[in-house]
Amino acid sequence: MSDLTLMEITRRFSTEDAAREYFERLRWPHGPACPHCGTADEERIYRHAPDPEKKIRAGLYSCADCRKQFTVTVGTVMEDTHLPLSKWLIAWYIMASSKTQVSALQLQRQLEIGSYRSAWFLCHRIRYALMADGGTPPRKLGGTVEADETYIGGKRRGKGRGYTGNKVAVVSLVERGGNVRSMVVGAIDSDRMGEILLRHVELSAHLNTDESPLYTRNGRRFASHRSVNHSREEYARTDPQTGRRVTSNTVEGFFGNSKRSLDGTHHHVSRKHLPLYLAELDHKYNTRKLTDGGRTVDAIQRMEWKRLTLRDTKAVG
Repeated sequence: MSDLTLMEITRRFSTEDAAREYFERLRWPHGPACPHCGTADEERIYRHAPDPEKKIRAGLYSCADCRKQFTVTVGTVMEDTHLPLSKWLIAWYIMASSKTQVSALQLQRQLEIGSYRSAWFLCHRIRYALMADGGTPPRKLGGTVEADETYIGGKRRGKGRGYTGNKVAVVSLVERGGNVRSMVVGAIDSDRMGEILLRHVELSAHLNTDESPLYTRNGRRFASHRSVNHSREEYARTDPQTGRRVTSNTVEGFFGNSKRSLDGTHHHVSRKHLPLYLAELDHKYNTRKLTDGGRTVDAIQRMEWKRLTLRDTKAVG
């Protein structure tokens, strides 16, 4: 099959049956598996023939082991959706392939969704799928790791650029040549930064930061810690002892692109929903070497075992 594009979606997956079958192939490449009990034996899974008169919808399966019914959306962020799966597929593609951000209003117009709230919830469900699994400890970053913190929020009249009282602290860690990992934190201090670094970075890693005192003591725990002094207009140098390039330009570049993307599209992001937006930004950075279609497939395959209800969005973050 050719790489997934918007034209490919409209040509091949514009109907509900075609879109549903595509989601089934991505979720169950070896055949349907019951999301309730895990049974994957094809002799124990039964597909129902659609029958509108008996209210049997297309794509309905039954499991002979647990005697429960399911469809491809059960146990995913799409569970209990009222939107057509053909629109879901286009939404996955638009959000995953966009180099910046996509507003809920834009998605509402493009997909002809009835209300802004439905489009907003659709976007958040896709972002939730991109978040790391809460029950699985993430792989620690290694090699050369750049760490930095920033503050996201608007300006307050009468306050200087350094005022952070109305802003949210965000810490990002970048494995040079690899992935980025971002998180919203509360009050950021040396102890909190130490907890973050120990949780996400291998002790054998070489840490690169700016001159912030947050890293002075914490950097001693790792194989090496080198910093650049921005106050002296130092942004990159070569360490004479190791010959390694010392810079935090990668993580700072990620911050710059992320802030422009958020400000240019959403203008304002609340603290409780900021982790969802960071998950989307991280995913786009971490899949930067994939095609738009590959990035979309990667995003869809993260939908399983994640569920977000409209009520849950009030507690996210």
